[in-house]
Amino acid sequence: MSSTRIPRQLDAIEIRVLGVLLEKEQTTPEICPMTVNAIVAGCNQKTNREPVLELTEGQVVEALERLRQEVLVWRSEGARSEKWQQSVVRRWGLDHAGKALMTLLLLRGPQTPGELRTRSERLHPFATLQEVDEALQRMATIDEPLVAEQPRRAGQKEIRWTHLVGEILEPETVTTPPELAAVGRPSGPALSERVARLEETVQRLEAELAELRELKSLL
Repeated sequence: MSSTRIPRQLDAIEIRVLGVLLEKEQTTPEICPMTVNAIVAGCNQKTNREPVLELTEGQVVEALERLRQEVLVWRSEGARSEKWQQSVVRRWGLDHAGKALMTLLLLRGPQTPGELRTRSERLHPFATLQEVDEALQRMATIDEPLVAEQPRRAGQKEIRWTHLVGEILEPETVTTPPELAAVGRPSGPALSERVARLEETVQRLEAELAELRELKSLL
């Protein structure tokens, strides 16, 4: 018997496409539904994507068609080109908080609740970490869980959460030699928060640029 929420495990390209459709719907709704070119650009962003991918238009179109067959996206014919929109929010039963968290997990892989809270500012602001935890628990305790806690790895202090809808591509781990470790450099939560805020600023600027390009193409 097939799953109601997750008909099959999705591949990495399908997951990236869904993440982009969800993200842009929340951050730049005026460009949604999205053209294939806009989806490709969103998939290949250099920031707020882990890992960074270089997908071709053909790969994205094929992924969209597979997702359409599973009723996870739908296609509409625009005045000049076909456009695409996600349909997983209803399929997966996501509220606003769950939609934001799933977007981040699809685009960036496993993350801690603290990272999710900081990075979700433009999607759905969380007042406290408890709100993040409660939203994650809701998605983890339904009849067909969408997320789960990951076992701690060696050296990790915080639990990370991951989605359960398909393939997970994690960035290569870069090890810094002890002799190159900076003395007095911010570390831990302080550094993570600073980096996350910088990423949010870059994401906002990239979204605005993408919006301007999309609007220009319609003129």
